[in-house]
Amino acid sequence: MDGQEPVDDGQPGARQPVAEQDAFTRWVYGRPFFGGLWLTLGGAWILLTMKASVKVVMHVGMQGVVGYLLPTVMVVLGLLILFSPGQRLFYSIIGVLCSMGTWLTSNLGGFMVGLLLGVAGSILTFGWLPEQGPRVSRRDRRKPASGAAHDEQATGTGHPGTAQAEMAAGTPQAAH
Repeated sequence: MDGQEPVDDGQPGARQPVAEQDAFTRWVYGRPFFGGLWLTLGGAWILLTMKASVKVVMHVGMQGVVGYLLPTVMVVLGLLILFSPGQRLFYSIIGVLCSMGTWLTSNLGGFMVGLLLGVAGSILTFGWLPEQGPRVSRRDRRKPASGAAHDEQATGTGHPGTAQAEMAAGTPQAAH
């Protein structure tokens, strides 16, 4: 099993992490997993806290049907986020609206637990960004730019080749 075990370089306590991850770990990190999971759990919690059976809901009317419909939509949206993360922004916006709607229709959003799980899961999904490099601080981004501007001022040359390009294009260069 080459490449599966950590490499020991001889120093005590200095073990390098495993380079290859298992398939489930790659799947989890390739999508907004915890956002979808929390939205699904929030909808399931609200469905579990509903007291009336489906027979009673059909006799109650539209208010009772919506009490079951919104948490069911939350569960479906959570599963869609997990298995189809390409449309995660749309799913998360609809998920937060459904979660907030359960406040009025489903026992105060499953006694606030399901509502908070749904809203938190939708927010996590909305904020998830796929496969990006580590963030660079604003100060570190300015260093290379200020160094290049300082070099141009010191040599007095601006951008090399700009005068030739402007003359070839037929536009005269402005006098310094």
